[in-house]
Amino acid sequence: MDTMGHPVFHRSPPVSGYFAADTTKPVRKPVKAKPIKDTLHGKDTLPPLPKDTAHPAPNDTAGIDSIPAGFITEDSLKNKDTIHVKLSKDSLDAPVAYKARDSIVLIVPDKKFFLYGNANTKYKDVDLTAEKMDYAQGTGIMHAMPSKDTAGKLVGRPVMVNAGQTFNSDTLLYNISSQKALIFNTRSQYGEGFIQSYETKKAPDNTIFGFKNGYTTCNLDTPHFAFRARKIKVIPNKLVISGPANLEIMGIPTPIYIPFAIFPLSQGQRSGLLPPQYTTTQQKGLGLENGGYYIGLGDNFDLTLRASIFSYGSWAITASPTYRKRYHYSGGLNLSFSNTRYGDPQVKQDFTSTHDFHVTWNHTMDSKAHPGTNFGASVNFASSTYNLYNVTDYNTRVNNNIGSSINFSKSWQGKPFNLSLGLNHSQNLQTHDVTISFPNAAFTVNTIYPFQPKEVVGTPKWYYKIGVGYSGNLQNSVAFKDSLFGKQPMWDALQTGFQHQVPISLSVPVMKGFTLSPGISYSERWYTKEIVRTWNPNEYNHGRGYRGKVDTLYKDGFFSSRDISTSLSLTTAMYGMYVFNKNSKIRAIRHVIRPTIGISYRPDLNGKYFYNLRYDTASAAVQRVSYFDGSNIGAPSSGTSGSINFGIDNNLEMKVFSKKDTSANHEKKIKLLDGFGINGSYNLLADSFKLSTFSLYARTNLFDKLNITASGTLDPYTYDRRGTRVDRYVWQDGKISLGHLTNASIAMSTSLQSQSKNAKAKDKELQDLAEQQNTDAAMLAQQRQAQMIRTNPGEYVDFDIPWKVDLSYSLSYSKAINIDSGRSVTTFNQGFTVNGDFSLTPKWKLGAQSTFDFVKMQIGYSNLYISRDLHCWQMSINVIPYGFYRSFSVTINPKAGILRDLRVNRTRQFYGDQ
Repeated sequence: MDTMGHPVFHRSPPVSGYFAADTTKPVRKPVKAKPIKDTLHGKDTLPPLPKDTAHPAPNDTAGIDSIPAGFITEDSLKNKDTIHVKLSKDSLDAPVAYKARDSIVLIVPDKKFFLYGNANTKYKDVDLTAEKMDYAQGTGIMHAMPSKDTAGKLVGRPVMVNAGQTFNSDTLLYNISSQKALIFNTRSQYGEGFIQSYETKKAPDNTIFGFKNGYTTCNLDTPHFAFRARKIKVIPNKLVISGPANLEIMGIPTPIYIPFAIFPLSQGQRSGLLPPQYTTTQQKGLGLENGGYYIGLGDNFDLTLRASIFSYGSWAITASPTYRKRYHYSGGLNLSFSNTRYGDPQVKQDFTSTHDFHVTWNHTMDSKAHPGTNFGASVNFASSTYNLYNVTDYNTRVNNNIGSSINFSKSWQGKPFNLSLGLNHSQNLQTHDVTISFPNAAFTVNTIYPFQPKEVVGTPKWYYKIGVGYSGNLQNSVAFKDSLFGKQPMWDALQTGFQHQVPISLSVPVMKGFTLSPGISYSERWYTKEIVRTWNPNEYNHGRGYRGKVDTLYKDGFFSSRDISTSLSLTTAMYGMYVFNKNSKIRAIRHVIRPTIGISYRPDLNGKYFYNLRYDTASAAVQRVSYFDGSNIGAPSSGTSGSINFGIDNNLEMKVFSKKDTSANHEKKIKLLDGFGINGSYNLLADSFKLSTFSLYARTNLFDKLNITASGTLDPYTYDRRGTRVDRYVWQDGKISLGHLTNASIAMSTSLQSQSKNAKAKDKELQDLAEQQNTDAAMLAQQRQAQMIRTNPGEYVDFDIPWKVDLSYSLSYSKAINIDSGRSVTTFNQGFTVNGDFSLTPKWKLGAQSTFDFVKMQIGYSNLYISRDLHCWQMSINVIPYGFYRSFSVTINPKAGILRDLRVNRTRQFYGDQ
């Protein structure tokens, strides 16, 4: 103080340093200030906010006469030998670093200091920044506040970073000793959510208590929506808990209240409730879907329980346990049971009640766990009406075929042996046909070269390349109606078959550019049933509308058949190139031809297993059939065969001039045809129909944009008026043709889209996601997400892509003879599919998925949707206007994953013809 008793103010240029408790004198007890009552807990823990007038005005003419008691400069800390002090009771356990851009003012008698201009204070893991700060050593309170610029706008709002958590506020009081804080008008981020609080108290363990709060996932200062709650508690890295909360949209309270809210903050496995989704349908009424509970059972197990209930009496429950052992295996099981009630029970013709089930199981094994051994499973089994009443996805509902497979395989390292065991299941939900194959087994021996020495010296002999292999295949299968599962007719239809194959091959070069490949193959089949079919002219055939039907009789026993064949083939490759002049953009076109020709011979060893079957009363037409037709390992070959086999494959590509190419010649290769060819054979020993059908194929991907595949079969023989095949070639009747087109197909597809605004960031995100290890719980969640995308594509559009379109076209044709009627049946299908969307504005997206059937000349399955980006929310309207399953839905949902179950959905579904 001066001689008049007034305090002296010390002003310094921008400085930084450390301070601690007064260690040179006994600490004088400060005058006790009137505390502020803790509005959340009723405890007097912090003093009142100091008025701004308590800050003295900086004095440019004042100098620093001395360092007051309790402050330690950086220089004094460095010279540790000069400090010999006794710590007082209010000493801190760590130094406090401080700095300011403008000035630091110290009031020595009052043990206070003031920081002006972008002030910063650090203590342990607390980093506090504000335009102005003051600290009272007697109370240990740090007071941070902003200031106003010349326009009257607040600048330098206090920001406190503590244990990775950031608090942005208007005013902040922090007790350095107790590590408690009182924060006013703060905004903090926790995961995907933001909390705005009028008053916040931070406990020493970083637990947050908020008063007059708003929770939102909108990142704007004035959010579009928020849950308003009077009290809220935040447990760092665990969860946010609030009492009763009211949903507020655009600052306007809504009539939507929740009694409490729990928002998880931590990542990883946590047990807890799974909120249901509200929905309404025409058939089931009002409902709550997929609510339940998640149970974390450690790193290796977890269990998800979900349930749905509807006002018309329908319900469904699902249990989904998953298991995993890192670097060994992982899997998941899904068990679903449902009870569906449609219509009014008082009106029997309109009322339907069904009990359904659905079972899926997926198991994968890490290939590194047991090298050479693998076990996997993909099981999908359900009642025939499960998809009809419990699935809303159109593609799943119209897909009537489901299947399962369980496989075990083992290979012996350093040895040519391989073993595989399996179970397969296929099911048609519409026809109720079920086929189960179990057990299936296959044992193979890779090609070995018995005449080749371990070490080849000199020129290899031709017989070194003689290779011998083996494959054995065991099949047990049964086909039945699902209503016969486990009953005696199912066991009566069980078939068992075993097939052995021993191929002997050799490949040697001859002449220049030719390869000669002779070979011998032996096969043997074992059967446990013979199938005997006879024509019964007296029985009425309802399918054909007149008398006459084929009766089938199964005969049990042990039967065997054998086949042996020899072959010799010659292959080569021919190249041709046409070079254009230097000024042409097309530099050259190259054509590669790979012809193949060969001969094969197979004696008739199975003639006794074939007989003539009559199938028509009027014409007494017969067909050569086998006792083993329909066997799970196939029927043996019939008759003696001595065939000439031929084929030709073509590849066509060109070089064009391209400025983008970095090579010296600026040339770019373009594939015109990846492959185009024809295959066939001529049986010299057959008594009729010596020439086989011709198989045609073509494939290409033009300009890496248009993918085209085509195939077909030409029959060189003529047909009579009844559609019966005649042993006479088409060209013998004067026609210039290789034959009739009995079947053909062509498919074309392309995908076009504009460049994404955030293409690089999204590619990196996808790459990072692919590198992460996915658990089965995550896999099941992805499957549910994929189903949601298929059901409501409007909710998952990418607004960063201005437009995209996927186009595909398919055409198929087939012509065959119906054995029962003896007449020709032609099938023709042609369809077009389009899937795309475009942005009307940066916030509006219009999209469509649709198919068109050119045969029926009508629109097939179509899905139209409109999406609106509402910043933190998204609205979508989905319409399926055509088909048996039609629907209309409006959905509004938040974008944040933590609130993904907070969906407002209104759906109407319609069944029947258009």
